[in-house]
Amino acid sequence: MLSAIPLLSIVLLLANLIVFGAQSGFAEPLFVLALPSGGGVAFATGDALVVLGLALLYVEIFKATRTSSMSVLDHALSLIVFIVALVELLIAPKFAHPAFFALTVMCLIDVIAGFTVTIASARRDFAPVNQG
Repeated sequence: MLSAIPLLSIVLLLANLIVFGAQSGFAEPLFVLALPSGGGVAFATGDALVVLGLALLYVEIFKATRTSSMSVLDHALSLIVFIVALVELLIAPKFAHPAFFALTVMCLIDVIAGFTVTIASARRDFAPVNQG
């Protein structure tokens, strides 16, 4: 049952905690990643959420390749996560940030990829056998 929970819901929950709990929201600086060139990449909270979201999106797409009875529930819950993210993006002014927009697009990609992979594998599983 827990395998049906969309992992991007974790990122959405973290985003809600950041927006409603922190003062500066997605723009709060977290750390600077030192590079061998001597430069550095400054990460804000929103940047870290996007990186985490990308990693979890990979796992979600990998999960979509399973064929089980839980995959239908997983797709339905992924659709709900996308709808929640979209409503927050469109209605709540605190979510008007490029990082949250990227997270919403990741949720959309999760929904589309999940249904696409499921349909493609179902076609392969139920393809007519050529008896010739």
